[in-house]
Amino acid sequence: MANNLDPRLSPAERFGRELARCRKEKGLSQRRLADRLRCSPSLVGHIENGTRNPQLDFAERCDQFFELPEKDYFIRLCRRIHQSPSGPGWYMRWLDEIEPNAIMLRTWDPLLVPGLLQTEDYARAVFRGHLAMLEPEVQEQVTARLQRQLILTRDDPPVLWVLIDEWVLRRSIGEPRVMADQLSHLAAVAARQSVTVQIVAADSPCTDGLMSGFVIAELPNAPTTVSVDSAGKGEVSAEHDLVSLIWGRYDRLRAEAYRPGESLIMIKEAAEQWSRKT
Repeated sequence: MANNLDPRLSPAERFGRELARCRKEKGLSQRRLADRLRCSPSLVGHIENGTRNPQLDFAERCDQFFELPEKDYFIRLCRRIHQSPSGPGWYMRWLDEIEPNAIMLRTWDPLLVPGLLQTEDYARAVFRGHLAMLEPEVQEQVTARLQRQLILTRDDPPVLWVLIDEWVLRRSIGEPRVMADQLSHLAAVAARQSVTVQIVAADSPCTDGLMSGFVIAELPNAPTTVSVDSAGKGEVSAEHDLVSLIWGRYDRLRAEAYRPGESLIMIKEAAEQWSRKT
């Protein structure tokens, strides 16, 4: 895991920074590292400076030599440079570099239960709604979504503040059983010490939240970063003006939200209503 996480770095710059960090921790010069990796010192220098992209075989040799706790660490960084086919670049950046390292996540979801809190059946119903997605692709996405949720059960989970539009409790995703199970799960997670869930009233006069869902990530050694998702595009950015804009939207939406205790009662009541339809 990167010691100096900075969302403003390009994937190539991140690889270079991490290569230089690991090299220095080993007490090696660029020439001595090049000998170990069977390449030229100039290649090591260019990669560390971010002026040349590493190839996969170079990343594999780095992982074999440094033997970091995270297996295939440099391979993962290398794939980010060459745009991993498993998702859009902006989203893979969020999944690989931002979300796992956040100490606090603040989310707003106007349409769905957020991915970090979805049950397997709910997530499957969401992905099956993508008409062009084949069943193997659906299962791949569901598995990846459940894997993301492991950050909430680790010893040091991020603090999670969740704002959800009231209509999410009423919007049918899958069968009534799926909704009942999902909202029961949401209520259970909301009872955790590290998680706060608040429902934003359906008749809220605040229209800022209708523009897009978003997540605000506070990081230990890097600027606050936002992920903004809409039907047209997605974006991950630590740019000050955008972060300030999203913070403002979050504050206005939270001002319209029910208190956590009231929200929990609403979630439980909605779960019971869906359960009666099964």
